[in-house]
Amino acid sequence: MSTLSTIDWRTPQTLVQAHGLPATCYTDAGLAAQERAAVFARSWQFVAHAAQLSQPGDHVVTEVAGTPLLLLRDDSGVLRALHNVCRHRGGPLAIASGSGLRQLRCQYHGWTYDLQGCLRSGPELDAIEGLDRAQTRLPQARAEIWQGLVFVALDPATPALSELVAGIDGRLAEPLDDYVFQRRISYPAACNWKAYVDNYLEGYHVPHIHPELNRLLDYRSYRTECEPWHSLQWSPLDNDASFYGSGTALYYFLWPNTMLNILPGRLQTNRIVPTGVDSCRIDFEYYYRPGLLEAHADRITQDQELAEITQQQDVDICERVQRAFASGSYTVGRVHPTREQGVHHFQELYRAASRAAETGKG
Repeated sequence: MSTLSTIDWRTPQTLVQAHGLPATCYTDAGLAAQERAAVFARSWQFVAHAAQLSQPGDHVVTEVAGTPLLLLRDDSGVLRALHNVCRHRGGPLAIASGSGLRQLRCQYHGWTYDLQGCLRSGPELDAIEGLDRAQTRLPQARAEIWQGLVFVALDPATPALSELVAGIDGRLAEPLDDYVFQRRISYPAACNWKAYVDNYLEGYHVPHIHPELNRLLDYRSYRTECEPWHSLQWSPLDNDASFYGSGTALYYFLWPNTMLNILPGRLQTNRIVPTGVDSCRIDFEYYYRPGLLEAHADRITQDQELAEITQQQDVDICERVQRAFASGSYTVGRVHPTREQGVHHFQELYRAASRAAETGKG
């Protein structure tokens, strides 16, 4: 039995009888350490946009579950996610994203690899008896592109990316892969990453925390749909005169920490990165339909002003909830069966990942 609680919170719960996760799930440092392997190393992680990796030599430096990665287009045009760790003594092969890469040279001792990750040369390598350069290769993660977004998975057993996003393409008003990047901004938050995800996954709080956003959405028609590996919250836009025009707001959550906020002409991606048991970073990126940036700069400004207000409101309430979790006062509350299906869905996936880690399966 876990020391987190006298009751095993990992037990599956039905929606109609569900309670939320206990406070220790948001405050226990030991559990936070386990999540690296149990959750983030066993899932698809959004890390870049395909436009950053369109030509041979284009590369992106990133990290997933503590593993340094180097995404690149090799000289044959193949997308690769190589471990950014030299096989000699762990030096980095690249320290910044960019283009024009022709080879991978370790910053530490100069060992050099080709863009497929195979060792080719290095200072005085002939002195190392028995070194087989052809067999000295950088480990490689899985990398796939969907709707212009690049995802990587460290674990070969992670279900296919197509399972994560199954059914989403058919709900989109138009493809997103040609949307144009406009801005990236990161927000630090003094809360556990799951507290932020929980908050994202329900519109129950919108009338109380987000009055500006609530004026755009039709809360009475706000709905949540859950699929095996993602959930969707959607609402008609309630104000045709707004800067979004008419249409539908789609808020997709992809297990475990990627969010896609899709409104007419705009895609906003959020990636939630744990930075400690009681802290995380939310990386926002904005993409717009081709031509919208040039023709409607005023709409872009209004869109980002509303997003900034909404994000600050979310960070504030999540930080307050985190302090409540740490206070010792909180005991698990009931999940609302019609307004918090997305929260329940996420927490059941989290329980399943935790059970698998506890039993050594999956």
